[in-house]
Amino acid sequence: MSSVSTSPRAMGRVILVGAGPGDPELLTLRGARALEEADLVLYDALVDPRTLQLASRAQRFFVGKRAGRASIAQTTICALLVRAARRGRVVVRLKAGDPFVFGRGGEEVLACDAARVPVEVIAGVSSAVAGPQAMGIPVTHRGMSSGFVVLTAVPSDGWEKVLLHLPPGAITVVMLMAIGARAKIASFLDAAGWPNTLPSAIVMGASTPRAWSWIGTLGELAGAEIPADRADLPGLVVLGPVVSLADAVRRATGVELRISSST
Repeated sequence: MSSVSTSPRAMGRVILVGAGPGDPELLTLRGARALEEADLVLYDALVDPRTLQLASRAQRFFVGKRAGRASIAQTTICALLVRAARRGRVVVRLKAGDPFVFGRGGEEVLACDAARVPVEVIAGVSSAVAGPQAMGIPVTHRGMSSGFVVLTAVPSDGWEKVLLHLPPGAITVVMLMAIGARAKIASFLDAAGWPNTLPSAIVMGASTPRAWSWIGTLGELAGAEIPADRADLPGLVVLGPVVSLADAVRRATGVELRISSST
């Protein structure tokens, strides 16, 4: 009489992969290898479709979040990761930018650990650095800025507390998810005594074919007009003297962008 094996299925694993700011060529080699071996990919809203093509053998499900739109709850995403890994699958959680930069990657790692599911994190290029760079803005520059701070504009109580105690222009300020809040940011900083002449920039869709940028001053930031055909793009705001380097850096590196200037 033959026996039927009742051994439990081998545990799979979860891999959090940072997809970078958009351009698939900015994905790390390690991240690309993880996608190639994945059985299941849960991907974010801002992941380029060309990046998903690397996961040719995997099932792919959209679990992204965009401001003002209905989305899958974070608890549900965590449960999906755990359940698939327990079924023996290699699960890639593909996140825009870097998993640990406003990506809720920490929450997902802790959920996997609590469920005793093996989990790995593969860093990605964050738009907090790549966004300004795509426009020709170095976030640090000797004699101009010795550091930078990365903030999210949502919710507002967080960034207000930081900027209220930051000397104007002391370091570069990069604000993610800030396009819709640019008027509020400008008004707050004006009331806090920041100079209206402070160089400022908007970068949208960095490293993608639809990239668009604006250069001006803090006093002009609130009135910066976003083209209708770019309004759907993710964007960030950069504040600080380093913005004044954008034209020179772009000329030196041959970067061409669709740029609007207040001048």
